[in-house]
Amino acid sequence: MRLLERITVEPGKCGGRPCIRGMRIRVTDILGMLAEGVAHEEILKDFPYLEPDDIKATLAYAARQTDHAVLQPA
Repeated sequence: MRLLERITVEPGKCGGRPCIRGMRIRVTDILGMLAEGVAHEEILKDFPYLEPDDIKATLAYAARQTDHAVLQPA
């Protein structure tokens, strides 16, 4: 998926946490804003260097991270 290429991880940047296109805006920052109900348009206005596909990439990355089996004791 080409969207996921927008998510980068660099050891010396933001503590190795996933960021958007090598910038110092973390995936978790965008996810937190979305969780608080901030509209995509407002995020893009507040961070003019972000693009709509960056928000889509953030959501796609989060979806992939949660797609794993959870083992629970019987």
